Amino acid sequence: MEAVFSKEVQAGLEAARLTSLRRASRLRIDVGGVIYPVLRMWKTGFAVEAENAPKLRGLVDLFDGSKHLFQCLIVATQEEDGEMVYEFKRATAVASAAALDFERSETAPAGLIENYGSEFG
Repeated sequence: MEAVFSKEVQAGLEAARLTSLRRASRLRIDVGGVIYPVLRMWKTGFAVEAENAPKLRGLVDLFDGSKHLFQCLIVATQEEDGEMVYEFKRATAVASAAALDFERSETAPAGLIENYGSEFG
């Protein structure tokens, strides 16, 4: 059985759903210093509230709170149920250290201790 609601009730339910998603997510995108909260994210894209987000295209940074997760190349695909949906063309994970240009041996020492002469020698 399917319930039919008036347009006002349906709009209220949709607003409550968006508010709930906004509060539950710590995800956000940064586009040239402008921050947009991310409502939902999946493997190939994410959704932002449609009334606040323009049809973005290009390079954005994706954060979880203050942690920088991805640098993404995105394109807006559609607007549905009050959400603007974006798809990733590329999502590169942000590394905390620079990439090595050599192979690190598993048996390599963690550090080097030098002896600059001994007073007790």
